[in-house]
Amino acid sequence: MTDSAIDDTVTDSDLAAALRAVLDGRWGSVRDQARDELADSSWLPDPSLTMQEARDRVLGQLQVLAKAGVPKPGFTPQQGGTGDVGASITAIEMLGYADLSLMVKAGVQWGLFGGAVAGLGTERHFGLVPGLIDLSVLGCFAMTETGHGSNVQQLETTAHYDAATEEFVIHSPTPSSRKDYIGGAAEHARVAAVFAQLITAAPGAEPEDRGVHCFVVPIRDDAGADLPGVTTSDCGYKGGLRSVDNGRIMFDQVRVPRTALLNRYADVEPDGTYVSPIENDNKRFFTMLGTLIRGRVAVGAASGAASRKALTIAIRYGLGRRQFEDPSTGDESLLLDYRMHQRRLLPLLARSYAFALRQNEVVAELHEVQSSTEVDQVRQRQLEAEAASNKAAATWHSADAIQTARECCGGAGYLAANQLSTIRDDHDVFTTFEGDNLVLTQLVAKEQLTAFAEEMHGLNAAGWARFVADTARSTFLEKSAARQIVQTLLDDSDENFEESELTKRGVQLRMLGEREDHLLRSAAQRMRRANEPDEDAFEVFNNAQDHIIAVGEAHAERVALEAFVDALHGMEEAPAKDLLRRVCDLYVYATLEKHLSWYLSYRMVSVERAKAIRRGVNELCAELRPHARTLVDAFGIPEELLATEMPLS
Repeated sequence: MTDSAIDDTVTDSDLAAALRAVLDGRWGSVRDQARDELADSSWLPDPSLTMQEARDRVLGQLQVLAKAGVPKPGFTPQQGGTGDVGASITAIEMLGYADLSLMVKAGVQWGLFGGAVAGLGTERHFGLVPGLIDLSVLGCFAMTETGHGSNVQQLETTAHYDAATEEFVIHSPTPSSRKDYIGGAAEHARVAAVFAQLITAAPGAEPEDRGVHCFVVPIRDDAGADLPGVTTSDCGYKGGLRSVDNGRIMFDQVRVPRTALLNRYADVEPDGTYVSPIENDNKRFFTMLGTLIRGRVAVGAASGAASRKALTIAIRYGLGRRQFEDPSTGDESLLLDYRMHQRRLLPLLARSYAFALRQNEVVAELHEVQSSTEVDQVRQRQLEAEAASNKAAATWHSADAIQTARECCGGAGYLAANQLSTIRDDHDVFTTFEGDNLVLTQLVAKEQLTAFAEEMHGLNAAGWARFVADTARSTFLEKSAARQIVQTLLDDSDENFEESELTKRGVQLRMLGEREDHLLRSAAQRMRRANEPDEDAFEVFNNAQDHIIAVGEAHAERVALEAFVDALHGMEEAPAKDLLRRVCDLYVYATLEKHLSWYLSYRMVSVERAKAIRRGVNELCAELRPHARTLVDAFGIPEELLATEMPLS
């Protein structure tokens, strides 16, 4: 299995530090600063508090973060910040090691509400930014409605422009147009970034619906009372995130000035004339949404942090908890000495490494795209797809890892004092907020299938199916050409890779790539039926949804491996690199085992190779078992944030 032994003369702490440097990536100094600031158990959620006490507490913690300057990197110097997008996302990610409620509260205030004002507004709105940074302006992000969540283009809230008074009239015309599940809306927010259908008319013309736009709308006075025409209510207890005051908002003919429209991409002149630098309605809409992807990236990042923390607790518990006698020694065995316990936790640990490295890439790309003075539409579209892919893959993985960690700690893992049940409950909604994972994974597959074609945006399911069917060219898997090392490894892999070693990186890349490519091409083939005269295009799409989701999942697993390979390539030969190679191998073997029935069904592996894959998972778990503590120490989670009543090694 191994091609070199891991040098056991290097101390575990040195190994962990070297691995941490790789995992921390470009914004390692931000992570270290956060570790210092968060090294106090008072940052952890307190399950004994009432909901009101928990809300008050997290608002106080948010004020501490504001005073420390944590939100400033997310805003430009012109807006009162320091203009370091990557540092902003990284700081939010680190809150995932402490309290996910605090992370969500910070994300709503500075990422969503602040991001809407800073990203969709212009100079006339930037006066709000210093206040939302220091929390003198508390806001919320009012997009989701009772009747519409993922389908944002069909939101029902309206914003009619009244040229006589130069005001927009914000209104909730139906019960289903109620803004729902809005973080901050129940209590703390005084202002909302409200997404509504803009309806206006040029002089002498009929009113026209211009699609969804965003408006800054005051909802409460300084004392916390609803403003005239605004009705807020409390969502109450949720499955988790008790410290986040989710609420609902209804508008009854609420008037705001013309300047309330966040007008970076569209504006309404005093006489009602609509103007926009982007003529196409769909392109304008998706450009606006693309500006707001920081929240999606931050959710994936914090989710990864939560799973790494849960696995750290479970693995360290497994290194200290004994159960059943070992006949060869007469002593009880440690939990982590059992192969099945290793199999439950160590492949998830390897997957956490892979997704952490991929997350670093997505954050770096977000930083570059949003720091550029010039808009690159193709690069922006690619970033949106990769952010969707990463968020879905990371949060699904984390949900699995956190639950498994809880189970691996038995009854102790169920106690709130040991954190795992709280982490699980608080994280649960991560799979559906900031984009439902199934919808996001479907988006990734669509982008793959259409090769980012401009014509794709705005098509409904039937239109999209027809577009794919009309695409004449073969849609082949787009390899990451910029990754020279990946291409080199692929080129050097054996022509007959069925007979080559599974530990060869080129073979591993090809196996994950071949799965994605096969799924992609076969999905496109299924979609061609949409053009047949006796076929219903929506039914063709609907019947292929499981296949389409598989494309998106395969893509996420392949690009995570590429990120792993890139990270290894950037390391000098050293014991830490040898150890990380084994972790990468385990990620690949476990991924192949997960899809083994698929590989066997399409005869991409033989029965003998399938057996070798299963054996390989066992062997790699055994190899990594002595280094389990080192591998979780590499996450650099402050010891104070790992506080539990159960003993940890």
